[in-house]
Amino acid sequence: MKKFPKWVIPVLIVLFCVFGLYSCYKNTYNGIVYSDENVDAAWAEVQNQYQRRLDLIPNLVSTVKAYAAHESEVFTQVSEARSKAGGQINISDEILNDPEAFSRYQQIQDNLGSSLQRLLMVTEQYPQLQADQNFLALQDQLEGTENRITVARQRYNTAAQSYNSKIRSFPTSIIANLCGAEKKQYFAASSEAQSAPKVEF
Repeated sequence: MKKFPKWVIPVLIVLFCVFGLYSCYKNTYNGIVYSDENVDAAWAEVQNQYQRRLDLIPNLVSTVKAYAAHESEVFTQVSEARSKAGGQINISDEILNDPEAFSRYQQIQDNLGSSLQRLLMVTEQYPQLQADQNFLALQDQLEGTENRITVARQRYNTAAQSYNSKIRSFPTSIIANLCGAEKKQYFAASSEAQSAPKVEF
């Protein structure tokens, strides 16, 4: 029986170790990429819902104007908030790695949401508007969109939390640092949500 040369076993051990390290790196890196893509997909859905809300606003405002033309201050607030948000909907996902830019983006969207709430509060003073079928349909669509925004933001936060946990845990953190993976930002409740509303009777 022919004997193997002595150098074969060390070479096989080295090759086995190299293959094991490569396999570990590849699987970990692919896991980070998969998680990052989940965050990007969740972010795209958030933007999609914000765009849906932005598209509904002109129809809602024009319907309300027909009944409440003298509420110009509210219409101005909504228009200003919409114009600030208008150029901010489809932005790069690089914002997810920049806390300041993400905070500004969230503030713009929160301001738009607050303006819409003021507009809907004004509409309560007009019974004929409350009975208008177009207004009711738009109001239902807007409420549905706000709910979708909430769900999309929750899904985004879940994806970001999963990604952030992955890149910070050992030994994945070593590979995450090597490939430049950065922590993703979270959506937080607006500042108005931090204080209890005043209820007056």
